[in-house]
Order: sequence, then C-alpha cells, then structure tokens
Amino acid sequence: MGWAILGILAALVVYAIYTYNGLVGLRQRVNQAFADIDVQLKQRHDLIPNLVETVKGYASHEKSTLDAVIAARNAAQGAHGPSAQAAAEQQLSGAVGRLMALGEAYPDLKASANFQQLQVDLGNVEDKLAAARRFFNNAVSEFNASIQAFPAVLFAAGMGFTQREFFDVGPETRGQIEVAPTVKF
Repeated sequence: MGWAILGILAALVVYAIYTYNGLVGLRQRVNQAFADIDVQLKQRHDLIPNLVETVKGYASHEKSTLDAVIAARNAAQGAHGPSAQAAAEQQLSGAVGRLMALGEAYPDLKASANFQQLQVDLGNVEDKLAAARRFFNNAVSEFNASIQAFPAVLFAAGMGFTQREFFDVGPETRGQIEVAPTVKF
C-alpha cells in the first residue's frame, strides 16, 4: 500500500514538472514572437523618417501631414505592451497612409525612384509584420489555452502563469483589412 501511494505521488510530481516545463516553453515562444514583432516595428520605424524626408523634398508645404507622421512614429516607439503598441501602430498606419496618399497629389513625388523604393520597402515590412503578428497571436492562443486546460488550471496561476494579451489591430484597422483594396489604372 505504501509503495502504491509513493508511486502515485512520484507520478504526480513527474506530471507537474512536465506540465510546468511545457508552460515555460510556451511562455518563451510568446516572448520570442513578441520580440519578432518588435524587430519588424523597428524596421518600420526606421523607414518612416526616410519616407518623410523624401516627401518633404516634393511637398514641403504639407507640414501638418509630415508632423503627424513623426508624432505618430514617436508615440509608437514609446508604446509598451501588446495593446498599447497595437493602438499606437494603428495611429501610425493611418498617418503613413495619409503620407503615401500625397504621392497621388504630387506626380513628381510619385515618379521618384526613392519614394517608390521606400513604398516597396514599407510594403515588405508590413507583410513581415503581419506574419509576425499572426505568429504571436497563435503563440498567445496556445499559451492561454494551456494554462486554462485541466489540470494545469489548478496550479498555473500559482506558478506565475497568467493570460497574455493578443496583438489586436483594432476594429478600425480590422475593417480596412477585411475590405479588398480597389485597384485603379
């Protein structure tokens, strides 16, 4: 009888260690995925001053648009945590969109090789950023599901495992994503 109880306790300890290590691995995956988003955001933030300078050369009297982009970039760089960063990045996307729209109003700017290359570079970074967000949200989903599943739910909170926030683009941006873009020639 004593050996059976000892065996059951040993099995429970082994299972607890296995579960704990699995949760640690998932938490690290979430942290790594968030770091990937930070890398893409830094690349995006580094491109924006070049874009602003290029536009400034062709449309210097659009000062309010240029100032709005710089202010949004600075706010995005200062944001911390998924929800704050998502909100700041949403504002930055809107400001950059208005800046890119200036290309339509200024044919010389639109024809500039530098402006065109910056548009391509920004598009590539946006694609990588979208992929990094999807990977992060998937990692968060797996992590949150794991700490809510039985029996981990019994001790996960006690060991410091708490739910993580998704990187949500917000309802305004989500609406823009869900609508197919219009192409005009």
